[in-house]
Amino acid sequence: MKRIKTFLIIFIFSFVGIVGWQKVSANDQIGFSVNAILPKNQANPDSSYFDLLMTPGQKQTVQVQLGNSSNQEVIVEIASASATTNINGVVEYSPNDIKADARLKFDAAKLITPPKEIKLPPMKTIVVDIPVQMPNESFKGVIAGGLTFKKKADSTQVSQEKGVSVNNLYQFVVGILMRQEKGDISPDLVMNSVGPGQVNYRNVINANLQNKAMGYLNDMKVEAVIQGVDNKALKYTFANENMKMAPNTNFDLPIPVSKQGALGDGEFSQPLEPGKYEVSMIVYGQLDKAGQYKVKNLKGEEVSFRYKWTFTGDFTIAGAKAAELNAKDVTIKKDNSWIMWAIIIGLLALIVFLLLFLLFKKRKKDDENKEIK
Repeated sequence: MKRIKTFLIIFIFSFVGIVGWQKVSANDQIGFSVNAILPKNQANPDSSYFDLLMTPGQKQTVQVQLGNSSNQEVIVEIASASATTNINGVVEYSPNDIKADARLKFDAAKLITPPKEIKLPPMKTIVVDIPVQMPNESFKGVIAGGLTFKKKADSTQVSQEKGVSVNNLYQFVVGILMRQEKGDISPDLVMNSVGPGQVNYRNVINANLQNKAMGYLNDMKVEAVIQGVDNKALKYTFANENMKMAPNTNFDLPIPVSKQGALGDGEFSQPLEPGKYEVSMIVYGQLDKAGQYKVKNLKGEEVSFRYKWTFTGDFTIAGAKAAELNAKDVTIKKDNSWIMWAIIIGLLALIVFLLLFLLFKKRKKDDENKEIK
């Protein structure tokens, strides 16, 4: 539980300063503040993150103001990363373990080169210069990335509880977009593959979605149905909305296979069954009052989208794979009837053994009596 609480704290503070926030005030726990100093070549002057309009090959230095409101020196670690999309349909701008998409041509982490760490004197504010390099090649779209500012961990931040190390880290993230012309380009969505997998020890069907374009896919709404080909009774439905994909990224959309289509605590689902399945999926994108695709959202309200994609496909779950995943799924109620049968068989075996032993003793005693006579 302690680990979960710590993760939630990290998660919440990871999004302070992300796209949509210009200035973040320091507090006693974080110890420092971050403020992006927006340059004159902002593609959108009203944005609160870096949205740089540059020419091919241009080099630029952007600036970030760091403030230390504490009476102690703070060491801030800085890292750049290319934007990725996680399994929840959320764009991440911090370094992570998500594998880069094969179509990612320009890695923001290599184009944005901040200093690795900065020392903030007590009660001081400093300005940090961060070099940015636009590729020499011309392109349409946007290179999406981010800067992460994290307080360097020290021994005072680490607590021990029952042998578990808990490291309370807080960070700010500032988005950086780089483009060569104003305007957005349309996303290009494809479904690459479908197959069984697991998320948090729960069986799912993963549908890999890929945004091939150098443009964001906003306001994603997904409706999916998975049904057995041979066994029509096997049917799983899924719906979600308010998701987003970064340019040139892909992610595995996990479709739960529990009865209720959700994976809540204490829920037990049916085992994953081997066989052939088919999937049908509709994905909408970009809310737009003038959009031609009108549907109802999860609240029952009618909304309009600019984009729509329809995907179909089939896949097979092998028996060995189903057995492997079912054995690891914590939501599947395990069949422990074999334990009772083992106990019954053991008791019967013990009774038979005792009867044979008593019979053997009786015969031996009878033979001894005969010899005496």
